[in-house]
Amino acid sequence: MPTFTHPALLWGLLIAGVPVLIHLINMFRHRRVAWAAMEFLLVSQRRNRTWVLLKQLLLLLMRMVAVAAVVLMLAQPRLPTQWGRYLDSRRVHHIILLDDSYSMTDRHGGVSAFERAKAAAQRIGLEASNSPRTQSFTLIRFSEATDTARGKADLLDETVAGDFSKRLSDRLKDLSASETAAGPLPALEAVDGWLGDNPGEQRIVYLLTDFRTRHWNEPADLLPVLERLTRSRTALRLVQCVDRYQPNAAISSLEVGKSIRAAGVPFFLDVAVSNHSDSPLDDVVVQIEADGHARPALRIPRVPARQTVRDRVSLQFGSSGEYVVKAELDSDAVAVDNRRRAVIDVPGDLPVLLIDGDMDAVDATYLSSALRPGGTVATGLAPQIEKVRYLSQNPLHSFPVIFLLDVERLEDSAIKTLEEYVAGGGGLGVFLGPRCSSSFFNENLYRGGEGFFPVPLVGQETLFVDRLEKAPDLEVTDHPIFRVFAGQRNSFLSTVSVSRYFATVDPLPESIASSVGVIARLRNGAPLVVERPFGKGRVVAFLTTAGPEWNNWARGNPSYVVTVLELLAYLGRAGETTESKLVGDDLEIDFDAAAFSPQVRWLPPTGHDLKPATSEGVLQDDGSFLARFAKAPISGIYRAELSGKSGDRRTRHVAVNVDPAEGNLDLVDGPTLAARLEGLDYQYEAVDAFRYEEHEAAGTELTDILLCVLLALLVVEQLFAYWVSDHPPRTAAAGGAS
Repeated sequence: MPTFTHPALLWGLLIAGVPVLIHLINMFRHRRVAWAAMEFLLVSQRRNRTWVLLKQLLLLLMRMVAVAAVVLMLAQPRLPTQWGRYLDSRRVHHIILLDDSYSMTDRHGGVSAFERAKAAAQRIGLEASNSPRTQSFTLIRFSEATDTARGKADLLDETVAGDFSKRLSDRLKDLSASETAAGPLPALEAVDGWLGDNPGEQRIVYLLTDFRTRHWNEPADLLPVLERLTRSRTALRLVQCVDRYQPNAAISSLEVGKSIRAAGVPFFLDVAVSNHSDSPLDDVVVQIEADGHARPALRIPRVPARQTVRDRVSLQFGSSGEYVVKAELDSDAVAVDNRRRAVIDVPGDLPVLLIDGDMDAVDATYLSSALRPGGTVATGLAPQIEKVRYLSQNPLHSFPVIFLLDVERLEDSAIKTLEEYVAGGGGLGVFLGPRCSSSFFNENLYRGGEGFFPVPLVGQETLFVDRLEKAPDLEVTDHPIFRVFAGQRNSFLSTVSVSRYFATVDPLPESIASSVGVIARLRNGAPLVVERPFGKGRVVAFLTTAGPEWNNWARGNPSYVVTVLELLAYLGRAGETTESKLVGDDLEIDFDAAAFSPQVRWLPPTGHDLKPATSEGVLQDDGSFLARFAKAPISGIYRAELSGKSGDRRTRHVAVNVDPAEGNLDLVDGPTLAARLEGLDYQYEAVDAFRYEEHEAAGTELTDILLCVLLALLVVEQLFAYWVSDHPPRTAAAGGAS
């Protein structure tokens, strides 16, 4: 028996009775009229009554069949394979789009969503093997669809014959969920991109996925390709492989905090835990491992529902080098996002360049003492005091931070070098003083907002002592440099006394107001500490001296040392790119072309069957090699082995983690999906209820056949109606009229 895509429309067959109803209405309109001349005609009619009624019934039947054909076309009937194969010579192409993103590792009842999806694909292949009709099979995983190579499909337009079911079973057994966050869009686009348009086949696309909100709650990017598929008469079956939502937690970030990082110096590691559930998580324990050794665990009292909480742990490494750090949560619905890794490069000493305009370098001496106090206090900093000419004669890229102290003038070459340094990501701190000239700074370093100096200067001003109110001279904002003093009633900042400073335009010009931040002001409201980004770097300017000439800050005030160290950490972060590589990203390292050969050997994370790979470094404009490892397939630590030209070898490490957004396991249910995909022709079903139905999947659509029958029937009906009705000859009609 035929089946129907829209069986509810079969109620429309009742409309086929409309011609009968019209006929009956017309009969009721007849009236009996006694007329002698009609008696002769009635006698003749009785002799031919049977033949006349037969012709009328045939005409009425054709009209009813025409109406029924229209209704059946709308219901889209299909003939089962055993009948349809005689009418349709097209082959059936089963296209399986298999979601293997890591959210498909969500387990319930001891079975993962990915295992359920594979079982559904196996059922389709088994039934296709038993079908007498010509069948073909394509299997594309989401994670492989991003590759444009046709060979990345597990099965591509393979004819179903012989032992196909066994070969499919063996292939599916070898598949496991990936660690990617791949969505359905590349796989859907691959249907056209890899297979093209073939009118000689009947396509059925099976989308086996978990329908998470990340991709399906707002599927604006999916709608065009889905509409294109349905317009091409491709049957679309959406199979939900997850039967219920499960809460999940993930480590969403692991990176070095805003602190100085050097050998022998404690620094902070920031850990972020995301709660993808509607209930809070209490007493969350994060296990910390550094350089292969367990460290004290981080305990987070509570992570509220649908929120991310950040905390930090203190780490310290005794020597320079690259260190691997791992943070891990207890197991839950999805395991792979419970751990995250980071590679931390710890330098021996962090060089800091101090350029002092004074021959005696008084300001630089005070600043150097704050950066490296000596004794038992280790900061990991190596301040280097130089004169102004150093900027024009030496490269600056080895210094993460540079300070300009009471500089009177700079050569044009030095200004250009500094601008390139900051724009490239360097941090620049500027302290003014009596040698500084407003006109020089405005014309050469500020340049109407195009230079690196944040603000235009008006001139030197005196801050007179306020003997009445005795308010603190320094008023700071909630900024990383001063945040450590927040909430302190008797902060040492309140004892800072400023006597002179450079005034600036207040309010700032509109052209720079949006990019310049005022970090601290004097009690008279005048800006004292300002900042602005410049290219990839950052500039912070103190409009007073670094030494005690214009203030008492550097004279034994503990807040001075703290502020200088926080300033250095803040400026150093501008050029530090704590890049987090995700599964599927390309890995890149750059290295000295003069010291190493261009060949790089990449070793994948241990514990996997991935083979090592080799890549060739490409020479860059700056004289370094850039080597690339394409599309990291799994998370973990990748090692890049470099061969030195002197025979030594060096290993660089790259951390790769999963995309934490994929760990949000919120589902889009059937009704919500129907609202999002309104207007699309598709079939949605749960994986446990999914069954391969031969008469639906491989049956023949009768819509086109019905259309041809309808057109032929309408032509016959018109001819028959003309033949049945009375049409006197035109000549007779004309003669009678005359």
